[in-house]
Amino acid sequence: MRLAGSLQLVLLLALTSRAAGRDIPLEVEQVPTIITHTSGPIISLPFDNTVKIKCEARGNPPPEYRWTKDGKHFVPPHLTKIKTDHRYGTFVLHNKQLVQFQGKYRCYASNKLGTAMTEEIEMIVPNIPKFPKETIDPIFVKLGEPVVLKCNPPEGVAPRQIYWMSFGLQHIEQDERVSMGIDGNLYFSNALQKDSRSDYYCNAAFPKIRTIVQKNPMSVFVKSSEAPPMRIPSLLLPSGVQTEIVLLKGQALQLECLPGGFPTPKVEWKKMGDKLSTRTTFDNFGKLLTISAVEESDEGKYMCTAKNPAGEDVHYFDVIVEEPPKWLTGPPQSQLSTIGPDVHIKCSVSGKPLPDITWRRNGEILKDDPNHNRRVLDDTVVLHNVVPGDSAVYQCEASNRHGSILANVNIMVMNIPPMILTKDYQEYTVVLGEDIVMNCSVFSCPASTSSWAREDETPETLKGERFLSLQNGSLQITSAEKNDSGKYVCVASNKEGRSAVTAVLDVKDPTKIIEPPQDMQITSGTTAKLRCQAEYDKSLQGVFEVLWRKDGEKIPLSSDKNSRYSVDDGMLNIMNVNLSDQGIYTCIARTNLDEDNASALLTVLDVPDAPQNIQISDLKTERNVSLSWVPGSDHNSSVTEFIVEYEESQWEPGRWKELQKVPGNQATAELALHGYLNYQFRVYAVNAVGPGPPSEPSERYKAPPAAPDRNPENIKIQGHLPYQMDISWEPLLPIEHNGPGLEYKVSYRKLGLEEVWKEHLVKRHSFVVRNTSTFVPYEVKIQSRNSHGWGPEPKIVTGYSGEDVPSAAPQDIAVEVINTTVLRVSWTPVPTATLRGHLRGYDVHWLRNRSLLNPNKILDERHSLSFPGKRSHAIVPGLKPFSEYRLTVNVFNKKGNGPNSDPVTFNTPEGVPEQVPILTTSNAQKDSILLVWGPPLESNGILTGYLLQYHLINETSLEVIDSHEMNITGADTTQCQLQGLEEVSLYRFHLSACTQVGCGPPQTQESSTISQPLPALLNISSYVSDTFAKISWTAREEQQNLQLYVAYMNNRDGNWRISEAVNTSQSFHVIDGLKPGTVYTVRLMSKSLLDNASIFEDVIQTRVKGMAGQQRNFSTQGWVIGTMCAVALLTLVALMACFVRRNKGGKYAVKEKEDLHPDMESQGMNDDTFCEYSDSDEKPLKGSSLHSLNAVGDSVSRNSLVDYADGGGDFNEDGSFIGEYSGPKHRGSVSQPSGPSPVTA
Repeated sequence: MRLAGSLQLVLLLALTSRAAGRDIPLEVEQVPTIITHTSGPIISLPFDNTVKIKCEARGNPPPEYRWTKDGKHFVPPHLTKIKTDHRYGTFVLHNKQLVQFQGKYRCYASNKLGTAMTEEIEMIVPNIPKFPKETIDPIFVKLGEPVVLKCNPPEGVAPRQIYWMSFGLQHIEQDERVSMGIDGNLYFSNALQKDSRSDYYCNAAFPKIRTIVQKNPMSVFVKSSEAPPMRIPSLLLPSGVQTEIVLLKGQALQLECLPGGFPTPKVEWKKMGDKLSTRTTFDNFGKLLTISAVEESDEGKYMCTAKNPAGEDVHYFDVIVEEPPKWLTGPPQSQLSTIGPDVHIKCSVSGKPLPDITWRRNGEILKDDPNHNRRVLDDTVVLHNVVPGDSAVYQCEASNRHGSILANVNIMVMNIPPMILTKDYQEYTVVLGEDIVMNCSVFSCPASTSSWAREDETPETLKGERFLSLQNGSLQITSAEKNDSGKYVCVASNKEGRSAVTAVLDVKDPTKIIEPPQDMQITSGTTAKLRCQAEYDKSLQGVFEVLWRKDGEKIPLSSDKNSRYSVDDGMLNIMNVNLSDQGIYTCIARTNLDEDNASALLTVLDVPDAPQNIQISDLKTERNVSLSWVPGSDHNSSVTEFIVEYEESQWEPGRWKELQKVPGNQATAELALHGYLNYQFRVYAVNAVGPGPPSEPSERYKAPPAAPDRNPENIKIQGHLPYQMDISWEPLLPIEHNGPGLEYKVSYRKLGLEEVWKEHLVKRHSFVVRNTSTFVPYEVKIQSRNSHGWGPEPKIVTGYSGEDVPSAAPQDIAVEVINTTVLRVSWTPVPTATLRGHLRGYDVHWLRNRSLLNPNKILDERHSLSFPGKRSHAIVPGLKPFSEYRLTVNVFNKKGNGPNSDPVTFNTPEGVPEQVPILTTSNAQKDSILLVWGPPLESNGILTGYLLQYHLINETSLEVIDSHEMNITGADTTQCQLQGLEEVSLYRFHLSACTQVGCGPPQTQESSTISQPLPALLNISSYVSDTFAKISWTAREEQQNLQLYVAYMNNRDGNWRISEAVNTSQSFHVIDGLKPGTVYTVRLMSKSLLDNASIFEDVIQTRVKGMAGQQRNFSTQGWVIGTMCAVALLTLVALMACFVRRNKGGKYAVKEKEDLHPDMESQGMNDDTFCEYSDSDEKPLKGSSLHSLNAVGDSVSRNSLVDYADGGGDFNEDGSFIGEYSGPKHRGSVSQPSGPSPVTA
């Protein structure tokens, strides 16, 4: 249809009601257009929480919505607003309300220019299907009569599935006699005795709502009788003679005939006057005819015939195919017109029956009105001389009994100046040399004309081949150049006015790959790296990217650590390459404007494939065959060799072994086989990558038997007993037998006598020759044979008969003492004749009889060393100095040791002593420190005394300021009071034990002198139980309320633990958490630092639990307590007597007074006295009451008493330590220490 000066706007409104095509811009006032809505019918399922019904439209002004339900005004309960500036018609219904909202809905979208409407949207809310509660009477039937069990399944959401089952959920068996109809009933053409049962259950399943319902069981009882009479067929379904079937085009046609009768009738089908369609299928044992997607040609009369020997019955079906309304050429188009011309709207539809057409304008019925330029002519509406008031939405609805279709036709009548839809100052970018189109999209009525020019220039400047104005108003520039960048103006005009916009063009540098990926070969299992570097316009950096494709497919790049692909700085990494990675890799460097690409071939090298078609063929002999094969793919790496393997079924079935290697350019192998074996072969190829998989095994090949090809090897001749010779050899492998009955011929004779060979046949691989001379040489040879002959001539080997122990001892034993611990021993070797075997070496035995320090004690310490081979001397280490030894030598062979030589006695000289085991410092005073040590565990000679070196140390730099050295005579000296030291200074002490040979390694200790000594604690004692120890003391008046610390160490682990501060007035401290039967060292200190001088030190041992318990029980008895009190009283009297006696002239009391009240004047007069020590039998205490509470300086001994934790000393019953390092001796009381006797150094 022509409309002068108008534009045609095509809006294709599909059944889904979605708008397509070019739209009138929303800036222009226009009627509503429905852009989306819900299509019916809507079926609400029970598990649907909500149902959403959509209706959305566009228009200017924005449309408003209203709904009708079943033709009446309807207000949705919850209207949903999708956007804030428009009203939308979408609403949501909730599950609890759905039943009351069942019905047919229509949406209307309106503004001042018109109203659009949707087709009816039907919402169906199905009920939960269920069978009625009913009592079903049993059915009694005679044998051979037809039976129908009615299911009458409830309606529900399609699809519905019917099943007939028994109580045990077993399907009722169906066949030509028994079958289920489309209606769900179960039809029996004739009843048999086996049909009698009371558990016929009809089940209806509705998968869409996940529901199965079951009808009450039905019972059938078939009366037994003789053979039933024949019955003429009668149709149980359908009834009557003829049935009319009306269905829609495209649906499936189902015609069903279910006959009764005996015997069971057969059903036949035909179409009256025509052949059955090729789309016809027969189901349900021929009782159901189905034609899929019926067409008009399928209309007509169909007949089914049920036949048996007694007769037949027929039924006719009149099939009518109809069709719902549909558009012939699509829905009518919306139109945009200028004022004045006529507008025609045609609604072309088809359908059967022929649809009725209803016209509406803005949702209201439109009638023919010749007086107002409006005509309604059946399927066409004509609007004469249109004016803006004719703008509206016209609806064409075509309907018949099978449905309806609806089209909204927008008619817009207007005259407007050009409206440029393209954004002003739209920016365009193009790559140098490429084409660009700059848009100038215009909406106008009537149509407008467009022109382009550069800003501030005339349109003539755009003349030329590279500039082209398109019909839609756009400007195309081909082969853009850099100077094309700039601003361009588009001007559009019609009789109503003009409009203009500006476009901005920017010409960019092209993207180019400058370092493309290179072809490469890569070994399977390694990492392939493909590099790709590109240059591009830097202003496009934000959109630049590099992509990779393999054989045209995009490579999946992922940040997942398990991904085999990664890209780093333009390089593609392929981890763990396999054969599937081989291909062409393309690098694509691109921006949003252009791209460049480059490709490389990646060749993957892998192990060869398995060879194929393994074939065996005979050669000259049956034990020489030819093997051939077809090589597999070498996977881009040439095959270097083929490996032929074999497996035989007799000795090691299933185990494959290498037989032969063949060059890689050869596909055959000549194989030499062992006899009497059933072989099969396989081959695998090897290339530079590695060995490939093996081929499939060949057919079996059985080699004939033959004599052995070789004799035994690795013959050994030994003599385990003196008068026999044991011969053994490496037997032939089972595959080398070449036949049955393998045995060995053993031949032997004495060497050099040319005797006749003595021969024996054996089957085992060893032989014993008895009654030989001792250690005599023999010649031996062994030859193999089987039932098919002898092996080749054997080789002769030599060996000796059995050995015996040597009969003579070495002579002329001489000993040379090299030093205190090493000697050299020499001897005359035994004669060869007395060896009676192969010489293995000599044994040297030495016995330490006694130490020369204690010659009366027999030690009996035995040692020995073996020296292999032929020799006449040896070096013996590990001797103890200053000891008496006895030494012997014997020779030995494989059989054993010969007799010992005559013993030689010798002495080792004195040596230097071992390190002093412990060195402690205590009783630190203003200018003196008491050193206490233990004698060395091994003096290695006669101890002459000790060497003491002590150094004054700078406590800041730890450098030595001054050094002194002194010799302490007296082997029994174990303490030294070192005098003349500087006040409050750090000293380092080195003490070594000495013999006349020299001094041993030193023991080191550090300690400090103090500034002002205080009186010491008195009566320090300890009580020890199994898990705790109590340390007690007496503090003088001036020592009250001072602090001290108790430290203890498990002598097994050497770890010290220090208590919190303890007040001296408390008089005791309990250490708990100790282990029973364990040795501990205990210290009292004035500071909580282990390098501080100790006030008291002792070694204790906790009791064993059982003994402690017995003592506790024992101590609780009254008479024991009384006895202990009496003993304590007597002890006190004795102590008092001793005290009086000592005050009368004992040197110990005087010394104690001097220590308690030091005379500074007297000390100044004795500057020459540096060291005082005791060499009496009374040893110094570890704890001393002479130490002050705030004494400082003594550091912990590095060795402490750990070395004595497990032995050497004894402990009293209360756990206190008894005995010194050198042995058990008397110790003084803690509260009454014996003072040292002064010695001037």
